[in-house]
Amino acid sequence: MTSQPLFSRRSFLVMPLALAACKKGWSILELTGLTMGTSYSVAAIDHSKSVDKSELQAAINASLVQVNTQMSNWDAGSEISRFNASASTQPFAVSSELASVMQAAQDVHVASDGRFDVTLGGLIDLWGFGAGQTKTAAPTDAQIAEVMESTGHANTLRVAGGSLQKLQPGTEVYLSAIGKGFGVDQVARTIESFGIQDYMIEIGGDLYTAGLNPDGMPWQIGIETPVAHDRGVQQVVSVSNLGMATSGDYRNYFEQDGMRYSHILDGTTGRPVTHKTASVTVLTENAMLADAWATAMLVLGTERGLEIANERNLAVLFIDRDADSAQKGFVTTPSAAFTALQA
Repeated sequence: MTSQPLFSRRSFLVMPLALAACKKGWSILELTGLTMGTSYSVAAIDHSKSVDKSELQAAINASLVQVNTQMSNWDAGSEISRFNASASTQPFAVSSELASVMQAAQDVHVASDGRFDVTLGGLIDLWGFGAGQTKTAAPTDAQIAEVMESTGHANTLRVAGGSLQKLQPGTEVYLSAIGKGFGVDQVARTIESFGIQDYMIEIGGDLYTAGLNPDGMPWQIGIETPVAHDRGVQQVVSVSNLGMATSGDYRNYFEQDGMRYSHILDGTTGRPVTHKTASVTVLTENAMLADAWATAMLVLGTERGLEIANERNLAVLFIDRDADSAQKGFVTTPSAAFTALQA
């Protein structure tokens, strides 16, 4: 990867482990590194004590390098960057991995009333939430309308088979809300190729857990209270054989004339969301889908998001600001599937 800003939407805490595994003769492999403009961490239980830690780390790094060559918006030579740089409206052949991610992005886009959208890069830059930007003033209606001509997945992009096709020459695809989750899933496949079945992977706020933690329990993950500069825990959830992602609006925003503008943009309006939902956590079959749905649900907000979550049997936890609370507290609302998973 080329140089890029470090960022993370990490909104959880891995709860402390008693490390009982050590007493049972297991080996706990803890690995960390940098990737995708953020950091990664892995905790893997090697029951046979036969896995070479350096070999595992090298394999993990190689899998992440491969993801970056396909999906990094900061690497000018990556597949997605080359697609973005082209003004052609002809089909652009891509790898099977990128095609799979783009198909998932399209599916979530449709299922989320169009709220999950990987073509909003122009709007993100316009509002000043792009890499290395600082924004203190909202754009004009005319500026928003102009940029929206090249955004909107349904109107500007076609995903078909092994290719992508621009319907508008200026359309660009940004994969930050789904690519890290895919990277987590690729690391999971790498770890399992070493015969490891109990592990946890985290990349910049997206994670996947398999099996049990060293205490013989499901992995315990604490969801942060959605307050900037506060690492308090709102709720602890048990996660096993699931992807998990949390998206929040409370760390990246600016204020103008008493109005708070979050970096969470609604592609159907071209503007930041204004509802009271501050954080959304999603548990689902893999980290890629958890990543995408966490963003989609935060844009949707609790009312419509909960309807879709229950319709599609998605495990989602919404955290809303409590406007009626003098203590500026929060209200949590779980979907039926989330409640069932934590029962």
